[in-house]
Amino acid sequence: MTSTATAVNPVLRVAPAAPAEAAAYFRASLVFHADVSDVAAALSAGGDPGFVVLDSRSTESWDQGHIPGAIHLPTALIPEQAGQLLDRSVPVVTYCWGPGCNGATRAALALAELGYQVKEMLGGFEYWAREGFEYETWEGRTRRDADPLTAPVDAEDCGC
Repeated sequence: MTSTATAVNPVLRVAPAAPAEAAAYFRASLVFHADVSDVAAALSAGGDPGFVVLDSRSTESWDQGHIPGAIHLPTALIPEQAGQLLDRSVPVVTYCWGPGCNGATRAALALAELGYQVKEMLGGFEYWAREGFEYETWEGRTRRDADPLTAPVDAEDCGC
């Protein structure tokens, strides 16, 4: 590849990392994040998934819809209430609205600063609902049809 092609190509304007650096980066990313499908699979497998799910949104948001079995703890209340609701020996997976919201990141930071093992669920509640997983509202349990842009139409999983 010529340097002229690299200069005009916006993808390669900054060269990719060396494979070892890329592997370290992506491995570290998986330490901090879980996706909606993996969380759903672990929760539906039966038995103890080995983690708890924490919804860090407001009560109004929680009432609008949340993951069944999740713990509701708005981010602002984490410092004063986490010790009463969570066991420090059990990893916590945080979520908020979706990719356009960093509330789950703020909640994960607050929990980590208090000594909890924590991951952030990528996609948040938006992708939970869009992928067709069951959720609870103040009226009871419901689910939407899976959005074909976020989940396969006729398969158990995406094969990722």
